Amino acid sequence: MEKGNLSINSENILPIIKKWLYSESDIFLRELVSNGCDAITKLQKLVGMGEAVAEQDTEYKVRVILDKENSVIKVVDNGIGMTADEIKEYITQIAFSGASDFINKYKDKIDEGGDIIGHFGLGFYSAFMVADKVQIDSLSYKEGAKASKWICDGGIEFEMDDSDLNERGTVITLYIGESGKSFLSPYKIKEVLAKYCYFMPIEIYFEDIEEINKKKESAEENKDNGEKDNDIDDSPKPINNINPLWLKQPKDCTDDEYKEFYHQVFTDYNEPLFWIHLNMDYPFRLKGILYFPKLKHELDSIEGQVKLYNNQVFIADNIKEVIPEFLLLLKGTIDCPDLPLNVSRSFLQNDGYVTKMSGYITKKVADKLNSLFKKEREEYEKFWDDISQFIKYGCLREKEFYDKVKDSLLFKTTKGTYVTLSEYLDRNKEKHENKVFYVTDEKQQAQYIKMFEDNGMEAVILDTKLDNPYMSSIEMYNSGVSFARIDADIADTLKNESSDEDAALTEKFEKLFKEVLKKDELKVKVESLKAYDVSGVIQLSEQSRRMQEMSSLYGMNFGAMPIDETLVLNSNNNVVKLLSKIADNETRKDDVEIICRQIYDLAVMSHKPLEMEAMTEFIARSNKILEMTAKDN
Repeated sequence: MEKGNLSINSENILPIIKKWLYSESDIFLRELVSNGCDAITKLQKLVGMGEAVAEQDTEYKVRVILDKENSVIKVVDNGIGMTADEIKEYITQIAFSGASDFINKYKDKIDEGGDIIGHFGLGFYSAFMVADKVQIDSLSYKEGAKASKWICDGGIEFEMDDSDLNERGTVITLYIGESGKSFLSPYKIKEVLAKYCYFMPIEIYFEDIEEINKKKESAEENKDNGEKDNDIDDSPKPINNINPLWLKQPKDCTDDEYKEFYHQVFTDYNEPLFWIHLNMDYPFRLKGILYFPKLKHELDSIEGQVKLYNNQVFIADNIKEVIPEFLLLLKGTIDCPDLPLNVSRSFLQNDGYVTKMSGYITKKVADKLNSLFKKEREEYEKFWDDISQFIKYGCLREKEFYDKVKDSLLFKTTKGTYVTLSEYLDRNKEKHENKVFYVTDEKQQAQYIKMFEDNGMEAVILDTKLDNPYMSSIEMYNSGVSFARIDADIADTLKNESSDEDAALTEKFEKLFKEVLKKDELKVKVESLKAYDVSGVIQLSEQSRRMQEMSSLYGMNFGAMPIDETLVLNSNNNVVKLLSKIADNETRKDDVEIICRQIYDLAVMSHKPLEMEAMTEFIARSNKILEMTAKDN
């Protein structure tokens, strides 16, 4: 058996890293600024351990300097710095991590991982995605150290020499090539810094050489003209917030702070409904804030944004491995230093921690909802219309989430109240045990609602696209409970005792209506309904209606599946009584036809909108009836 070692051709590895390591070229700025933050954090830790001497009044910061005229971008930090040997060790050895080396060296004196951002030793090479040449000037904190310079044009060769840098820290100079020209814009640089670095733990400043020179020239002109000197702003504000709200203890945060942070991060000027502050240290570190935004309409529910951070460095939006998919309808920020990132820090590796994090977040959301329901139900009911879509989607996506919140799920009734499933069933058990009646369109089904209310009954409102599968899932989770639209079996729900007369009229009217309407498949029956002003209603079985909706929603074709639709005529209604009297009168044949068609169209209109041709005929017929009434008078 022959054994050997894998060999890597160094001439090929750098182009591969430049092209394939990172998904977006703007990440180079995140990586270099992160390295600068790490350099400062290391120095601060060394000072804390007594390994380095603290300088008085030191303002630790990372500066990003744009020199558009010379096609140069610099990233400057006043951190730990590097000696010539350290540059050779950390920079020239690809994938040798100075951060990991530092952590291992001082592992007994600092927390594991600490606040160090880098781990893979590859971030620096992202600079070559936009630069034709990169120069490093660095001066170590170590006593007696000399400043060193390292230059590389992206190949395998580099140059090293002494540097004239006289301040501790590191300056990385990028000589921007053709592929990076778009980054020679101050607006582009600010955009990238805001995206990736807004919450980094060290203050970051942006300096535009062109803008600075303009201010100097303006000041000189004013001075020459004898005008009052305009001070140049030598102390600009940092572009980042080093203390994001999620780092504070929940008990120390005010409602105004939560709202201000929401507006700041998501540029949403609506007030969030409420929020959940995540704060966990074991078995993994995770902090963050999830907001429940106010939705303006149903489609807003897909516009969520959950920003994921690692040690305050932005990673990506809406990473489904950590954030359960249904929670991505929310807005929020989550910072988890223990995220198992791949080497590009853009995507997650499979890890047991990820599953635990997802479960923890789901539990915290469920706990918040249950707490609001139990302790602040009045407020919870005010929120319900805005958050119900998110909760319904969560129940559909995750059975475990449903199990956690099932007792806090609300239904809005046609009376304007909010009830749980058990409350509705208990309130209406004498009328219809274990059955939940619902409406999908309050205006379209207004007649049915009135009939229910007149008989002391109520229905719940389920009028979104999610509600059909949502109802099915609740039926599946609650044995014996069934949902039926208000027009599904209304004749059975609101009828009086059946009579022989109704049975006789059923046969007579079915024949009549089939003949007049020319609908051989039409089913007709006569019932004595507890609604005297209603001549007839369309009764469609719940199963048929759901199949129709599924067909429409998903473009499914059920072929020649029969539709279980019935026209129910009310024998208590005066128009139906009149029709019964004149049905066999040949001299009133035209009147009989008009009444049959009008009763049918009125019943259909309470069930669904009329087709265009049917509506035209209905209007013309209604006008004719008015003319007939006017002649009689």
